[in-house]
Amino acid sequence: MSVAIENFLKAIYKNGKRDNNDTKPGSIARELNISNAAATDMAQKLAAKDLLHYEKYQALRLTEKGTKIAMDVIRKHRLWESFLFKTFDMSLHDIHREAELLEHQTSDFLAEKMSTYLGNPKFDPHGDPIPNADGEITTVDSSIALSQAEEGKHYTISRLMSDDKEFFEFCAQHGLKYGHVVLVSKQFTKTKMTQVQINNNTLILNEGFTSIIYVNENE
Repeated sequence: MSVAIENFLKAIYKNGKRDNNDTKPGSIARELNISNAAATDMAQKLAAKDLLHYEKYQALRLTEKGTKIAMDVIRKHRLWESFLFKTFDMSLHDIHREAELLEHQTSDFLAEKMSTYLGNPKFDPHGDPIPNADGEITTVDSSIALSQAEEGKHYTISRLMSDDKEFFEFCAQHGLKYGHVVLVSKQFTKTKMTQVQINNNTLILNEGFTSIIYVNENE
């Protein structure tokens, strides 16, 4: 399977899991930085291969076969991120960039070796779930966006849903990391800002940040 096809199927799966659930060809084109015409052409070709369902002007839906390919690529990507983070202590942006290259060159055999070496992790360093060898995600995700968190409660950061370098640099500088605890001290509903306390520091974050930082409420 070509890199272009794997990336196309992966983009459909990931877009389908986001809040807006937008998998129309134009949205996939923006995700992959290709033209709308190229995305439509690819969708039609993959529909002929029974990898997705295509209807003009409608959202794209992966078939069972297409989903399995997407999950296999995602598994290898997130295993590589976990390996690079643990072994070389690389930044979250750097491990994502390198994993984008390595995921397409990794055999199932090597993926299993990495998983065993890492202790069969359920999540990568961003907090994204790692599918098992059968392409299944066995973890239950009860997290919410930080923008939806309640005032006066403590939450544990469970996911950082971005691949932007500046976002990860900001998070690293201020302790906004997977597994760290934050106190939501104020939700500014009109301006859509959130004030949090972490490591004895106060931060005010805009919706661009709070919509891609996911948290679980502490019991």
